[in-house]
Amino acid sequence: MLRTLIGALRLMPYEKRVAMMGTMLHRAIGPLVGYRKRAEDNLALIYPDMSANERRRIAEACCDNFGRTIMENYSWQEFGARLADLEPTGGGLAPLAQAAADDRPVIFVTAHFGNHEAPRHVLTRMGHVIGGLYRPMQNAYFNDHYAKTMTSWGGPVFAQGRKGTMGFARHLKSGGMGTLLFDVSAQGIVLPFLGHPARTATSAADIALKMDALVIPYFGIRRDDGLSFKVVVEEPVAPGTPTAMMAAMTERLEARIADNPEQWFWIHRRWKTR
Repeated sequence: MLRTLIGALRLMPYEKRVAMMGTMLHRAIGPLVGYRKRAEDNLALIYPDMSANERRRIAEACCDNFGRTIMENYSWQEFGARLADLEPTGGGLAPLAQAAADDRPVIFVTAHFGNHEAPRHVLTRMGHVIGGLYRPMQNAYFNDHYAKTMTSWGGPVFAQGRKGTMGFARHLKSGGMGTLLFDVSAQGIVLPFLGHPARTATSAADIALKMDALVIPYFGIRRDDGLSFKVVVEEPVAPGTPTAMMAAMTERLEARIADNPEQWFWIHRRWKTR
């Protein structure tokens, strides 16, 4: 059903299809499949003093951002074209340039925030080849569609698992660059996230330490018009223990959520600890 919907909306002009997918997620699909309720429940956990009306507003905006992100990433050619003149900012640009000159591996870490593919588009346009490691969808039929879209541009993309992780590591070992999303519940350690314990994979830190890779957080922040972005490439995360490095990455994300709570994907079951 989702593949049919995406295919139909892609017949519309870019701006209309992106806005329409956002509207459908926050008005129809989100409430129907429980995304909005899950977002409101998570918001109530993290912000118990927040009013019900404000939780509903943020949850609906979260679903809208989710829908827009799906359509943008399935419209990667037009999405990339809209980002063609965007200049990234942030303290990580100079260290990134030095790492590229030295052929040092770089791991970009980011989250399901704004549109996580916007920075990869911008940096790819600048000449960087950025691969990725992604978590496959549970629905195999939709995952085939999803994976094909991700591998249509940019660097090599690998599915999580032993084979995929080895491929991702080989890509980095050759001096490559890759991106990892670290904000989903996964086996690893338990760290406080927004004041509550959350299971957090240490993959990004483990691979970085093994490969002597530079770890750079980056974020694609949606602007108020709903279609354009600000891309921030932050200062690198200092090497340390895996726990310390993941805690530092988590703090970077928490700061982004504090500034734009509507743009993080509150629909995740992030605080599963069992």
